[in-house]
Amino acid sequence: MGRNWIKTSLMASGATRLAGKWNGPGVAILMYHSVLGDPQRESLTLGKIIHSSTVFSRHMELIAREYVPISLDELARALTDGKELKPRSVAVTFDDGYSDNCEVAMPILNRVGIPATFYITVDCVEAAKLPWPSRLRRAFYTTRKMSWNDINSSWTLQDDAQRDRAFLRACDVCAGLAGDRQEEFVAGVERTLEVGPPANPRRLMMSWDQVRELAGNGHIIGSHTLTHPNMAYVDEGAARTELVDSKRRLEQVLNAPVVHFSYPCPALSPHWTERTRKMSQEAGYQTAVTTVGGAVRRNSDALALHRVRPTKEPDGLRWSLECTFLGRAM
Repeated sequence: MGRNWIKTSLMASGATRLAGKWNGPGVAILMYHSVLGDPQRESLTLGKIIHSSTVFSRHMELIAREYVPISLDELARALTDGKELKPRSVAVTFDDGYSDNCEVAMPILNRVGIPATFYITVDCVEAAKLPWPSRLRRAFYTTRKMSWNDINSSWTLQDDAQRDRAFLRACDVCAGLAGDRQEEFVAGVERTLEVGPPANPRRLMMSWDQVRELAGNGHIIGSHTLTHPNMAYVDEGAARTELVDSKRRLEQVLNAPVVHFSYPCPALSPHWTERTRKMSQEAGYQTAVTTVGGAVRRNSDALALHRVRPTKEPDGLRWSLECTFLGRAM
């Protein structure tokens, strides 16, 4: 209660806004994934990456009212030209390519006039399958099996804590895989745990028509790789394929350049390196976003941009944004 009162008082007084001016203009890039009317409905598959449509609507209304919404194209031009960034600017991004981005989030964004960037995991849209972290989550949290064996160990699955540990272990293994090797691993876990993929993953993932609809409404489409690996842990050939082929496929679908990239951060650390940064530049990307927290400043590296994880409530988002502009950890 005390801490919340202090936060509220500081924001109401304008002290955080005034203090933020000392750091100079900055941009906060928000990172969303899924927006649903009832987040609990898909919690066993998507976990905590879902925001309710009510909360997301209030988030966007707050940004439209109290901040300066900008697009990734605007940010890229400012960084390239060395121009001063607009103070208290906020960019909205989505990772993965869930169908609710088009069906639920886009109408809210359009209503309040906020442009967003949607990073698409290409193979998941192409094949109508969930990203592998969601498939593994569903397998471990819905299986009736009481154990799972990886190469070196046996993992019991008798309670949530044990399932958590086994799931995280499987994620660490899978994060370093891409393409066919990744699919073989995930399918093997599903077979072992006797849990198949959802009957209709198309319901959860976008179609290409929906990707085109987002672009047609003035939003930006970027790449989130082909198969969602941790790019720092796959070999150079696989990393280049993920960067180049996802970009090429999106450009074919949209008949337009795709110049924005988002690094997946499914497990393991780091999720990008100087090697992958150089490769993203060679592939023709103008920006690349990470999941490292913080603001984007005038001298920020356009191919290693920081982002902000949004809270699940509007007042919490306001506090997170004010701390980001202050350059403080939340």
